[in-house]
Amino acid sequence: MQSELKQEVARGTGWTLGEKVATALVQFVVRILILRLLLPDDLKVLALLMAFGSLALVVVDSGFSQMLVRKAAPTGSDYKSVFLFNLIISALLYGLLTALAPWLADFYAMPAFEEVAALFFLMIPLNALCVIQQTIFTRQFRFALLSKVVFASQLTSGVMAVVLAWMGCGVWALVAQQVLLMGVRALLLWWLGSWRPQGRASLVPLREMAPYSLSLLASDLVTALYNKVPQFFLGKMYLDATLGYYDQAVKLKDLPVQSTMQSVQQVTFPALSRIADEQPKFGESFRQLLMVVAYGIFPVMLGMAAVAEDMFAVLLGEKWMPTVPMFEVLCLVGLFTPLAMMAYNVLKVKAEGRTIIRLEILKKGVMTLLLACALPHSVEAVLWALVASAAFDCVVNLWVALPLAQLTWGRLLRTLCPIAILAGAMYGAVRWVPMWLPDPSPVRLLIEMAVGVVAYLGISWIGRFEALREIVQILRKQLSR
Repeated sequence: MQSELKQEVARGTGWTLGEKVATALVQFVVRILILRLLLPDDLKVLALLMAFGSLALVVVDSGFSQMLVRKAAPTGSDYKSVFLFNLIISALLYGLLTALAPWLADFYAMPAFEEVAALFFLMIPLNALCVIQQTIFTRQFRFALLSKVVFASQLTSGVMAVVLAWMGCGVWALVAQQVLLMGVRALLLWWLGSWRPQGRASLVPLREMAPYSLSLLASDLVTALYNKVPQFFLGKMYLDATLGYYDQAVKLKDLPVQSTMQSVQQVTFPALSRIADEQPKFGESFRQLLMVVAYGIFPVMLGMAAVAEDMFAVLLGEKWMPTVPMFEVLCLVGLFTPLAMMAYNVLKVKAEGRTIIRLEILKKGVMTLLLACALPHSVEAVLWALVASAAFDCVVNLWVALPLAQLTWGRLLRTLCPIAILAGAMYGAVRWVPMWLPDPSPVRLLIEMAVGVVAYLGISWIGRFEALREIVQILRKQLSR
């Protein structure tokens, strides 16, 4: 990475990553407490609600916020037009989903779905209130403020969820958590932000941004839909508790991935957009971003897979042990997803909307085939289909992104293969511990974690890994400030 971009990304990523790590810790503690208080049957209702809610959130944004980030100088009319569009769409989606709630409750044989739907789907219009404020802060690189807002909203909603779960509110505790999360976030963004709707709203700005924005909408919506396909089918085709086990495996796997990638993507998309025409700088920046992300994510995902049995036994108890095999396989998905997301950033900056749509059609066509073959067989088949799909998604995104960044596969593999081999060696070292300490216990879990950290960082230091040197250099410059 060139010096000025590196430092700008480092400062922004430092704040957002710090917030994401703190938020992930809060979420992890909250999730552990809730899982100990609630039953898998309670969690299956939230899993289905979140599946529909996440699709609605993608539609509300419609890709216009990313176009506003990318646009050179958005006007007051641009912001107001998108803001009103988001509000109208969110109100329509709220009405649609609450109207469909009785039918969905009958279809999935989940009466609680209808009972809580009207409250839960309030998160959709509340999120619409946040989009423009967050877009403006992103354009201004005010990631410190955004980090504080996200952390405050996560902490407030998490504490409330634990209190309600302890009081025996069941699924209502989880619903209140999601609504309060969006509500506190919206309140803080409007309180701290200076933007207010002004100028003349019209369809002209929307029509100008539509080709790019609607292409992103189609791509993001298809991706969100396919990410939730297992939830839609597992809730109908398998035992009731299966959906609860699967959804919690996904959420626990996603904590480190989302913590890292949301912070990195939030900063790198506007940063890469600035240097889109400076090809050598763009290509080297992309390579080093991939390297640093892989260096951070690979050991975390393989490490969590290695300690999964002890982590669930010690922290969650016997009732959640059926989640362990699912979690171990899903951690493999976490190896590919971050790289695919980084490559997708390059596509958003460099590629045309039509190219992105064609790639999504290809990738989702393959995923459809894999899931169609796996779903009738078993949950294990579905999990391995998701791993294969994630690997294919990563390869396709990189296949198109590398030429746009003027990088070769040889250069990429020389960058990533040593990190993958190192993470694999660390996994083997951690799995060696149970041979000497056969019974799961908090002590064995701590020893496994210590062995993994020492092995990974020790070999990195001895081998003088480029990624470690790059991270140390960035940290030194940031600390010197």
